[in-house]
Amino acid sequence: MTPASTTASRQMLPVIPLAALFLAAFVLPLIALVAISLFRTPQFAELSLAQYLRFFSDPFSIKVLTDTVWLGTEVALATLILAYPLALVYAASGQLMRTLITFLIMLPLLTSTVVRTFAWIVLLGRDGIINTTMLSLGLWQTPARLLYTWEGMVLALTQIQLPLMALPVINSLLRLDGNLTRAAEGLGASRARIFITIILPLTLPGAIAGWLLVFAAAATAFITQTLVGGGRIILMPSYIYQQAVGVQDWPFSAALSLIFTLAVTGIVFAVGALSRRYVRGVDAA
Repeated sequence: MTPASTTASRQMLPVIPLAALFLAAFVLPLIALVAISLFRTPQFAELSLAQYLRFFSDPFSIKVLTDTVWLGTEVALATLILAYPLALVYAASGQLMRTLITFLIMLPLLTSTVVRTFAWIVLLGRDGIINTTMLSLGLWQTPARLLYTWEGMVLALTQIQLPLMALPVINSLLRLDGNLTRAAEGLGASRARIFITIILPLTLPGAIAGWLLVFAAAATAFITQTLVGGGRIILMPSYIYQQAVGVQDWPFSAALSLIFTLAVTGIVFAVGALSRRYVRGVDAA
């Protein structure tokens, strides 16, 4: 063995534990999931593609998948709309205010998702804070149905996932050359035009990175979807849980898991590829 190969082998030693963990925690379970999904019956009797045919021939299953993808998209767009004003305020603030904003953004990440979800149940419940306040002010005559609704679930997920969007957008905005906006102001451009033509295009990579994080997190948020959405709203995480635990149909639940994983991963890679192509086009221009 040459000295060069010996040095390379020593450099690879720290990677071995991480590779072993990746193999044991991700690759082997994924292989087992693929194998289980190929059985025709829950009794693991016969190998076939029946579970995948069952999914794609069932309108209800397809609707559950599309609803889940749309939920992730809707929450990602909502957090994006909220993140830009927050990032602009952050960029225009002094050091003390920036520290305070950073603390407020990071604070929810230090709290368990379960705790934050139960807080939204308290807020959105029939006797919750929102209904009680509105009734006491005379704005509502009867308690509104806020909990176990699509809108309530989107609202809760938007607040929970907002830090994942705000931090990349703030980072992109801070890297923006301030001379560009000052030059545009000197030429008489309005704030709206500056934002649309300068700030938004140049901070789009950070926005897309946040969009991907929020989309993946919101689409797979089993706890929040279940507790805030309730049993009336069936999405892929709860659908997989029902099939695996309630019905005990492991082959179909394994097929659902793989299809859901491929769908989310495919969307993430597609959006990422489009964003990289856009960034290359901007750099070339």
